[in-house]
Amino acid sequence: RKTGRVRDWGKQRKLEGIVVEMQDPQVGVKGSDQKLNVTTIPHVIAGQEIITWIANKMKTPLEEAHVFGTMLVAYGYIYPLQNHKKLVMSNDTSLYRFQTPYFWPAQKWVPEDSDYAIYLAKRNIRKKGMLEPYEQVHYNHLHEWLNHKWDFIVMQATEQYKAGKERKKADRVVFDCQERAYWIVNRPPRQTHSALDCGPERLIDPNKDEVTGQYNIFYQQAIMRSKVKSSVSLGALVKYITTYKNHDAFLAPCLPSNPWQTDNDSYWTLNMRRVDVPTKMRVERWSFSLFELLSDLRGRDDFKIFLKKEFSGENLAFWEAAEELKWGTASSMSTKAETIFKTFLAPGAPRWINIDGRTMGLTVKGLEHPHRYVLEAAQTHVFLLMKKDTFFRYLKSPVYKDIQKKARNPEPHNFSPNQLEQNSLNRGVGIHPIILWQQEEEEKAKAAAASAPVDVKAMMSKIDRKK
Repeated sequence: RKTGRVRDWGKQRKLEGIVVEMQDPQVGVKGSDQKLNVTTIPHVIAGQEIITWIANKMKTPLEEAHVFGTMLVAYGYIYPLQNHKKLVMSNDTSLYRFQTPYFWPAQKWVPEDSDYAIYLAKRNIRKKGMLEPYEQVHYNHLHEWLNHKWDFIVMQATEQYKAGKERKKADRVVFDCQERAYWIVNRPPRQTHSALDCGPERLIDPNKDEVTGQYNIFYQQAIMRSKVKSSVSLGALVKYITTYKNHDAFLAPCLPSNPWQTDNDSYWTLNMRRVDVPTKMRVERWSFSLFELLSDLRGRDDFKIFLKKEFSGENLAFWEAAEELKWGTASSMSTKAETIFKTFLAPGAPRWINIDGRTMGLTVKGLEHPHRYVLEAAQTHVFLLMKKDTFFRYLKSPVYKDIQKKARNPEPHNFSPNQLEQNSLNRGVGIHPIILWQQEEEEKAKAAAASAPVDVKAMMSKIDRKK
């Protein structure tokens, strides 16, 4: 296998047997002393020599031997001396060494975060704070995560650094390379594939009791979760498909014609966001759910007319204000939150909404430090209130029945080939989305001005000035 953890431990022993045989002085790969910078490193082997030995030993083509050599590097049995982060076997004169068996995956000991923190702290001391970018990220994260015992980690790293300085320089360089190669395999740089990375059981023997215990806990939690009968879920799926099948562009044609095929924009004109008279298909979709009704701006306007007649528009106004806070700019967040509190939540507010005490308490407390989703609980509560009561009364009201009668039912276009060609030649430029947005903002401003209280004194002063 090219990737993935070696799951079959019998095969892993055979793999390690091959690595041991490769190091045999009689029949293995012949190593030599090589200079790395100014230090002589013993038992160094070129990548092409390893690949040639594998091809001869296993009687396989060089391509397969190359893949096998790369697998040995990826699992940490062999490590590169010059480019540590590139865990591949190069078929050239690149230098490699055999990893000490202490760092082999056969040891099956899980690399702890504290061990990695000690290694990074020691490397930070040796490099005088000049870690590589990915190591610096890990170092900062571990410093924050293990802050409660960071003094112990630094003490251990300092002792190991002092002990390492007492070794011979060649031995010190070799051990540093081995240790670094081990952590490159077990803590690779971000967005780098690791051959040992295989889910939660990383580097753990599946035969051990602790992994079995993890599986038992997972299955117990799965059994305790609430389940839905397959008949109920399938029934809900069938109901959903039946409801929406005529509104699915893949299953039913759009009327009067598909503008992408006929180059006629009547469909877009009839279904503009705030068109005066909507189509029957659009009005029918409003009845599917309150979410569908509020998602359509034209349907929301019609729902407002119904609420205005019943003198109960504060719930929808609060829901819209919460949406504006959620999707608005960050600079206006505090101002909008304060306005919403004074308008809907404060004692004696002009459009006070009726929500339970617990939700009100959480919302008011959250508004002390407002953020985009501070009104999420109150908005959900208001939405469910409208869904259970107001929405069904709207569907039975004269307002909805009247819009159903007025709704258009466009006739399908039957264009001939010549007409389709003429449509493509006379294709016009569509309305830019920014222009549509500006028109909607102007309509909102007019509606807000119309609903605002009239200042009689200001009106009288304007009349006097005109005279």
